[in-house]
Amino acid sequence: MKLLRSTLVFSAMTFLSRVAGYVRDLVQAAVFGASSAMDAFLIAYRIPNFLRRIFAEGSFAQAFVPVYSELKAKGDERSLRDLVDHVAGALCAAVIVVTALGILAAPAIVALFAPGALDEPEKFGLTTTMLRITFPYLVFISLTALAGGVLNSHGRFAVPAVTPVLHNLAVIAAALWLAPLLGMSITALAWGVFAAGVVQLVVQWLALARIGAVPRLRFDFRHEGVRRVFRLMLPTIFSSSAAQINLIVGTAFASLLATGSQTWLYLTDRLLEFPLGMFGVALGTVILPHLSKKHAETDAAGYARTLDWGMRWVLLIALPATAGLIALAEPINATLYQYGRFTALDTRMAALALVAMAIGLPAFMLAKVLAPAFYARQDTRTPVRAALWTVVANLAFSVAIVGPLWWYRVEGAHAGIALATALAGIVNAVLLWRFLRRQGIASPQAGWSRFLGRLALAVLAMIAVLVVARRAIGSFTTLEPYWRVAHLAWVIAAGGATYALALLALGLRPRHLRE
Repeated sequence: MKLLRSTLVFSAMTFLSRVAGYVRDLVQAAVFGASSAMDAFLIAYRIPNFLRRIFAEGSFAQAFVPVYSELKAKGDERSLRDLVDHVAGALCAAVIVVTALGILAAPAIVALFAPGALDEPEKFGLTTTMLRITFPYLVFISLTALAGGVLNSHGRFAVPAVTPVLHNLAVIAAALWLAPLLGMSITALAWGVFAAGVVQLVVQWLALARIGAVPRLRFDFRHEGVRRVFRLMLPTIFSSSAAQINLIVGTAFASLLATGSQTWLYLTDRLLEFPLGMFGVALGTVILPHLSKKHAETDAAGYARTLDWGMRWVLLIALPATAGLIALAEPINATLYQYGRFTALDTRMAALALVAMAIGLPAFMLAKVLAPAFYARQDTRTPVRAALWTVVANLAFSVAIVGPLWWYRVEGAHAGIALATALAGIVNAVLLWRFLRRQGIASPQAGWSRFLGRLALAVLAMIAVLVVARRAIGSFTTLEPYWRVAHLAWVIAAGGATYALALLALGLRPRHLRE
């Protein structure tokens, strides 16, 4: 049960992060609303976050952890420290150069990723200013990810998982304390992001110090370990960033739509990050070192069983989460965000996007488990093929769906961007699974038909309860805040209890889910 315990620890810490993230989003929405200024901040925030997926927990982590785990399994402590020192130095040098270029080229970057802002000089200038403030976050978070990769390889998942709480607290403090000092300027949020990067790096560096693994930065790009990590990393830059590229594509399309579209889509993405981060990312993070170990030991059967176990847990969580988000899209948005300057109209618009994007949640979560199956074998090329087709599919879906909605000025056109993202995610998961099967890596264990049948019936029972409850309560947008919270709490509890009891009645037991 070691994998399950590690996953639960990671999920528990991630839960704290997601709760803090919700409070951050609530504060941002209440203080600044779905305004032009908020849209500008989200564009400036999303661009360094896109690069973060490359240089931090995305492609870098997927290339570094298997190499580090392989050396650790050999017990060569000297080589292990040497690898960390040189990789840390090379990573630091690379992100500093990228950050400097990003700050200098900020106007061109904003024009590229938010063409709609070109017609609004004030918004364009504000976005450019905030992008220059947030870009150094990339340096801090990349080194934080290096520390997290080392800690995870030593079986220490709690600190890396809980560190994002500090990010959220820093931005909350900026909105509530710094913004009034700056005349309610939204640039306070950008400075909050900058501070968040510093705080996260300090905390994880202290965690490394406790296990005697603080790296000494050594700059030698010819070092064999550095070259090996970067060789593995280069193909993963595209594959691990496919979701972020799709978000950037969505950002560009949203910049052409109604004011508030960026905010509605951002809040939708944040709501999906809750189950995705707590379970999808948690499972992927925990099984990557384990799969790397099984590969090093040439234990093909254990490798296949671990992957099968991860997929079952993903679907066990993802299917009811998807159904719940779709059935309760408006109640969730009304309860979580409809305060201050965030109106009932904003709630309905955000709910439209949530319904559309939630369709892809099972695929998003499956990808977090399927991709490590390649990276653990140090195969970073195959996921690139899936990622390439995913980006092409997203662009095609965006043009085909959003284009007509934009042309005819349809209200809620932003939901088309969410739907395109969801469909592209499904394409990605299907391709990853097909490639695994074709290479003979994935060997489904017995009982999948029965397992899926139980899940389907349990989800249908849950949906029935949620629909009846929604009709009994009526519209959440007209309720007082305390009634929204009370009703949403009991409806979610009823739906969750129905799902769990239905699974038990259908014969699913905890022993069926052990690794």
